Amino acid sequence: MEHREKDNNFIFGMRPVMEAIEAGKDIDKILIRRGLSGDLFNELYAAIKQYELNYQLVPEEKLNNITRKNHQGIIAFISPVPLQRIEDIIPSLFEKGVTPFILALDSITDVRNLGSIARSAECAGVHAILLPEKGSAQLNADAMKTSAGALHHIAICRTPKFKASLQFLQQSGIKLVAATEKAVVLYHKTDYSVPVCIIMGSEDTGIDADTLRISDELVKIPILGKISSLNVANAASVLMYEVVKQRME
Repeated sequence: MEHREKDNNFIFGMRPVMEAIEAGKDIDKILIRRGLSGDLFNELYAAIKQYELNYQLVPEEKLNNITRKNHQGIIAFISPVPLQRIEDIIPSLFEKGVTPFILALDSITDVRNLGSIARSAECAGVHAILLPEKGSAQLNADAMKTSAGALHHIAICRTPKFKASLQFLQQSGIKLVAATEKAVVLYHKTDYSVPVCIIMGSEDTGIDADTLRISDELVKIPILGKISSLNVANAASVLMYEVVKQRME
């Protein structure tokens, strides 16, 4: 397997990772070797839980494939963009008299899809992209490249509690519109002139059932050809530009 020493978006070793956490670095994900123990690890793990950081238990081979150096069973990926809190962004938008336009991505794991969606979102005037900490694509060099720099110009919000963050949006007066083939309403038949959050799901599993249950409206894009679905990045663009169309009218 190809090693990734050329990447500079990760740090390794217990003490350096601990220092990064304490310094408030924007950490995208932490990989931990299964079975790791010891006093220093216990201190590090407590910090990971305290700050609700995204982590994954992996075999040592995965860590060795990332770096041949002495990683001590810990590798942390640093986000190339600052991570923000959706709870901070929404009040700021309302204070400015802006009608919020949010995009929530449920389990989009392909980094190129994430980058492509971010590019369209920035062009469409989306104010923030909401991502779950677990089960979503990493913010790495491939995502940055595919976004054509858009990830630098749009607020990225990772949340450890995706459903709770969506409910916060609802309680703030933002309509949750979920795109799903299970819907009966066509995407252009709903009102996007109000504060809105478009929810997109992965191509294989779609949007989580709990998320669908709390959504205010379910919409679908009509498929007229023989292929059963659109690429998620293309589908997201269709919905985002319906929002643009309605708001420009």
